Amino acid sequence: MNAWNDRFVRTQQQRDRYDALAPLVERFAQRAKEVDEQNGFSFENIADLKAIGYPALTVPEQYGGAGISLYEMALMQERLAQGDAATALGMGWHIGCVYDLAHSRKWDEAVFERVARDIAANGSLLNRAATEPMTGSPTRGGKPETAAVSTATGWRINGRKTFTTLSPVLDYLVVSATLTETSEVAEFLIPRETAGVRIDLTWNMMGMRGTGSHDLILEHVELPPEALVRKLALGEGKASPYHLFIPATYLGIALAARREALLFAANYQPNSLKEPIIHLPHIREQIGRIDLELSAARAFMYSVADRWGTEQFIIPSELAAVKHVATNTAITVVDQAMRIVGAQSLSMNHPLQRMYRDVRFGLHNPPMDDSTIRMLGDFAVQEVLEQQN
Repeated sequence: MNAWNDRFVRTQQQRDRYDALAPLVERFAQRAKEVDEQNGFSFENIADLKAIGYPALTVPEQYGGAGISLYEMALMQERLAQGDAATALGMGWHIGCVYDLAHSRKWDEAVFERVARDIAANGSLLNRAATEPMTGSPTRGGKPETAAVSTATGWRINGRKTFTTLSPVLDYLVVSATLTETSEVAEFLIPRETAGVRIDLTWNMMGMRGTGSHDLILEHVELPPEALVRKLALGEGKASPYHLFIPATYLGIALAARREALLFAANYQPNSLKEPIIHLPHIREQIGRIDLELSAARAFMYSVADRWGTEQFIIPSELAAVKHVATNTAITVVDQAMRIVGAQSLSMNHPLQRMYRDVRFGLHNPPMDDSTIRMLGDFAVQEVLEQQN
């Protein structure tokens, strides 16, 4: 099974990092049940990842990190999610945001260097806080109700953010807010210990329960002028290369579900049979369907990731399509795995029921399916109209 799982590992350096995750993945899988049941957060997982330098994977080498490619980021996230999907999704937001900042150079370089070196040296964590109760996903175009008012000493921010993943351990918050004087939308870099910043423990979902995606409360938060790190362009963020950690994470869940189904089928032998059910033709057909779907989705994702690294000629709709294919494939694969295992997979003691709940969250991570389909259609129409003119 390992040979099939790691078929996209290509270099020795990738192999070393990939294999270094193996003991952590097994450990995380053992912890996942308790965290899920208690709706808690695995501080132990985060500490283990910091110990191997995971938070610095996408920090540029010049600032002390590993500077891994988009391809390898997907590889590592897919592997990590096979142990604990919630931890993988949370860390994915961190390394994805850092990758985005490292390659887009959206911030002043001195500011980015300071944060990047802190991540590399101390394992500090950051994430964007952009979603709000009344705006939903920022990819839908809603303007933040979180307000930033200009003051004599800089800025004062008030607001509430939802889905602040990794909130129990974040060191930096990248908060979007509307500038009251100009109605522009800007991002502010806010250290966690800043006065007026607090976390409201609201996270209580059916899946991804260990992500710690609580609400962020900002009450009269006073910031210096340089806290404003950039102003956002209209329509920004609908499909970005750094979002590739999302499909990688959900394909990781699917790979874990595949493994559970194979192990069950290889060992389960009802007394009506002379051998385990893995030898039954219809079970082998179900396994074949799982591998067919996974092969196509993974090949698509790694192909796009590879081309971004070598050509950087990837249209936004293609990036969005990867996420659509991967997450919907993952949902199908988990469902198929549960059919192989049968009613036992519905037991709250079985990991497949957690994977079933976790994998559904892929539908609600950006970009959403309807936006992706519309984006693909718009690109096709634009292409043919340009050819006719």
